[in-house]
Amino acid sequence: MTATVLPPGDVAADVVVNIADFAVAEGDVTLSTSGLGSCVALVLHDATTGVTGLAHFLLPEATPASTFTRPAKFAATGAPLLAAEMRLHGATGPLAAKLVGGARMFGALLSGGVNMGQRNVEAVRTALQRLGIPVVAEEVGGEFGRSLRVVAGSGRVQVRSLAGRDREL
Repeated sequence: MTATVLPPGDVAADVVVNIADFAVAEGDVTLSTSGLGSCVALVLHDATTGVTGLAHFLLPEATPASTFTRPAKFAATGAPLLAAEMRLHGATGPLAAKLVGGARMFGALLSGGVNMGQRNVEAVRTALQRLGIPVVAEEVGGEFGRSLRVVAGSGRVQVRSLAGRDREL
């Protein structure tokens, strides 16, 4: 597991979360991730303490043949991991979730088959439902990539879209 957890008062201003990884921060720290095609980013925020987490999931869940060295690679294991790490690092209030990504990349080229983006979104929603964490905003689906930045203390998420539909969640 390769997570970044920033304690209060850490001087880092920007933390990049890579695929199959996560980070927890608070205050003025900005967490960001890019390359969200069929992958899904999960932002969890505790408005009471300002503790925020960001995870970048590649797949919905592990298979029996999966090498299970990075739980944040999978939505089913990564969402509970992120929530638990936030609690360990000071989150005390209710958590709220924001989802970004889950696109059907190259949809025009794929007439049928698996929509991995949709499967990833559904897996995150299922994991959050089990945890009792509501999804309060999302920018998911479509056929285009995205990136995001979140300011930990406020939980404000800026989504950049390759389709030109940039927005705040």
